[in-house]
Amino acid sequence: MSNENDTPIQYGKVDATYFWDDGSGMQGDTGLPASGEPMQKGLFSSPSWPLGTEGYIEYEGQTAEFFIGDRGPGAPSNGCDVLMDLDGKTFAELTGQTWDAENYLVTGGNGHLYDVEYYITEWGDGAGEEGAPHPFQQPGNKCEDAVSEIPEDKLEEEDSEEEADADTQSEDAEDTEDTEGEDAEGSEEEGSEERSEGSKNSEEPAPAAGGDEPEEEEESGVTAETAANDVSGFQLTGADGGLAGGGILILAIIPAILLAVGFAWFRRPAGAHAGDADTEGKGLMADSEGKHGFGSLLDRFRGGKDN
Repeated sequence: MSNENDTPIQYGKVDATYFWDDGSGMQGDTGLPASGEPMQKGLFSSPSWPLGTEGYIEYEGQTAEFFIGDRGPGAPSNGCDVLMDLDGKTFAELTGQTWDAENYLVTGGNGHLYDVEYYITEWGDGAGEEGAPHPFQQPGNKCEDAVSEIPEDKLEEEDSEEEADADTQSEDAEDTEDTEGEDAEGSEEEGSEERSEGSKNSEEPAPAAGGDEPEEEEESGVTAETAANDVSGFQLTGADGGLAGGGILILAIIPAILLAVGFAWFRRPAGAHAGDADTEGKGLMADSEGKHGFGSLLDRFRGGKDN
């Protein structure tokens, strides 16, 4: 059975009475309910709505759920007067009266309710007609005044629920997009890192078999450095930057050579200093003839004249 939290599909106001048909024949009982359902609390009667129709009513701040399970009232519905019969128990509760289960009466003196608000939430699939009710067995006499616009406060609750559901779905969609975006960004970053790593690896020369290539490069560098420090075939420095044995020897010989050249440069090769003079008065160092003589060569170094 529908309840007051369900969204209404039709709303209106009608006058109502009560009944209790259980086949006992008491108080105008016409037999068992037309729907085949046993008489019970919440089983209402309508002269025209489909059997099985569900909804609820409100009366003086009280609410009661119902389903249409029987036909009626009969003659009271003529002229669109009374268009709903409530079960006796519900009628007594809404009016604050007492239900007499032995006599099937509501005691207290009130047998009619006026301007009962009804809300239909679901049409039944049994015999009957949807929409505005009509008097019993008078389908051409529609009671249009019994149908009104559904109050907004009854629809706002449902709209709020739908909006909340839509917001939830939207948030879920946004979360999914953010997650996918983060995954895509992470994938791009990983791809970029992999490409960078690949570039670094491609810039580094691949090692040769056996790992000999780096050693050859190192040896080539040492050889070039050694060649740059080599003087007259002697290695001055070793691979560690220190003086080699040949370098030490060369550095020791160079000063001696410079001293000898300097001594020869400033020494005068005159006859008195070169031994006994010959018959022509020249020293022994000038014994040879021409410009190839040793004395002549030294004189040229000093800028002197040939003898």
